[in-house]
Amino acid sequence: MLTLTYEYQIKPNRQQEEQMFFYLETCRKVYNYALAERKAWINSRSCAINSCSIRHEYIMRADAPKPSYHWQCKSLAAAKKDIPELALPHTHVLQQALRTLEASFVAMWERGHGFPRFKKPGRMRSFLFPQMGVNPVQENRLKLPKIGSVKMRLSRPIPDGFELKQVRIVKKASGWFAMLCLQCDVSIPSAMPHGHSLGIDLGLLSFLATSDNETIARPKFFVDAQRKLKLLQKKVSSKLIGSSNWRKAQNKVARFHEHISNTRKDFHFKTAHHLCNQAGMIFAEDLNLKAMSRGMLCKHTLDAGFGQFLNILEWVCSKRDVFFAKVDANFTSQTCPSCRTHTGKKDLSERVHSCPHCGYKTDRDVAAAQIVMIRGIVAVGHTVLKLSEGKDISLPMKKESPSF
Repeated sequence: MLTLTYEYQIKPNRQQEEQMFFYLETCRKVYNYALAERKAWINSRSCAINSCSIRHEYIMRADAPKPSYHWQCKSLAAAKKDIPELALPHTHVLQQALRTLEASFVAMWERGHGFPRFKKPGRMRSFLFPQMGVNPVQENRLKLPKIGSVKMRLSRPIPDGFELKQVRIVKKASGWFAMLCLQCDVSIPSAMPHGHSLGIDLGLLSFLATSDNETIARPKFFVDAQRKLKLLQKKVSSKLIGSSNWRKAQNKVARFHEHISNTRKDFHFKTAHHLCNQAGMIFAEDLNLKAMSRGMLCKHTLDAGFGQFLNILEWVCSKRDVFFAKVDANFTSQTCPSCRTHTGKKDLSERVHSCPHCGYKTDRDVAAAQIVMIRGIVAVGHTVLKLSEGKDISLPMKKESPSF
C-alpha cells in the first residue's frame, strides 16, 4: 500500500473560516477536558492506600475506570446530549482529538516524551477528517463534511489511481491548508545497493561534506534573520495585549518564522536532490540528534535542521530509486580512510586529516565522509572501494545480513 500526502492551500469564505475556528476551539476544549480526566485519575492513585499527602489529595472511587480512548469516546457521545456545542462539529473530528491525546500518552510511555500539557487558546492548529465522502475533490474545490465545498488551489494534479482517505485542515500564519492523504493499492520494492557510493558527514562549519571531496556551505537561516525578528518582536511588546494591533504584530512574527522554516526546507530538498544526482547509494551517520540539540552549539544545530534533512534525504532517495542507509557514527573523524588505523582524537580547530602511518592527507570532514562510505559499503557486501586520490582499498565480503 503506497501512501502519499499532498498539501494544498484552501481559501474558505468568512462563514467557513468561522466554522473552522470553532472546530479548532472545540477540539482544544475536548482535548483539555480529557487530559484533566486522565490526570485526575493518575493523581488519585499516586499515593499509598493507607496514607495521604500533607497538602492535598485527589479522591476518586476505587472502582472508577481508567480513562482510555474508547471510554472517553463513549463519554463524549453522552455529553453531546447535555452540551449542544459538541454536536455541531463532526463526530469523527472530536474523536481524533481524543486519539491525539492517546498518542501523546503512548509517546510518553514508550519513547520517553514528557507528560502531555494543556493547550491554551490558539494552540490547537489542526483537525482531521478521517473519512471522506464520494468524490470530495472536484476541479478546484474540496468538499468537507458539515463545512461544505471549499475553494482549493490545485497547485499540482492528484495522481491517477490514488484514493483520498483522509484530510487534515491546518491553520498556518499564511492561511489555511489541506493535507490530503492519498492511498494506492500498489507495492514499490525498496531500492537495492547499486551504482556509485557516496558518504556524507554533517557539520556546522560546512553543512555537509561528501566522500567525493565536495563541501556544501551551511546557510544560517535563523541566525541571519535574528535582527529582523528582534524588531518584529519588539513591536509586539509595545502593543496592548489582546488588541487588534497586537494580533497583527503577532501574525507578522509568525509569518516570518514560517518564512524561515520554508527557506530551510527548500534548501534541504535541493541538497537531497543534488546528492541523488551523483550516486546510487548514499550513506549517512546515525547521529544522536537529541544530544546534539542540547549542547553548547544547540542554536546552530537546531538552525541547521539535521534531523529534518536526513528524513527528507531518505524520502527523496526512495522516490528516486537510490539506496540509503545509516551507519555507526563513532570514531569517523579518528580513523584514516586509506589505511583504516586509529589516528587519535582531534581538536575541533584541526580541520585537516593527516595520517602519520600512511601519509594520507585530506580535509577532516571529507575523511569522515569517506569512513562513512567505507562502513556502508562493507555493510551491503561490496568488496572494492576507490578513493578520490586514486588508491584502491580491498574490503572483505560481509556474509551476515546487513546491519545499520
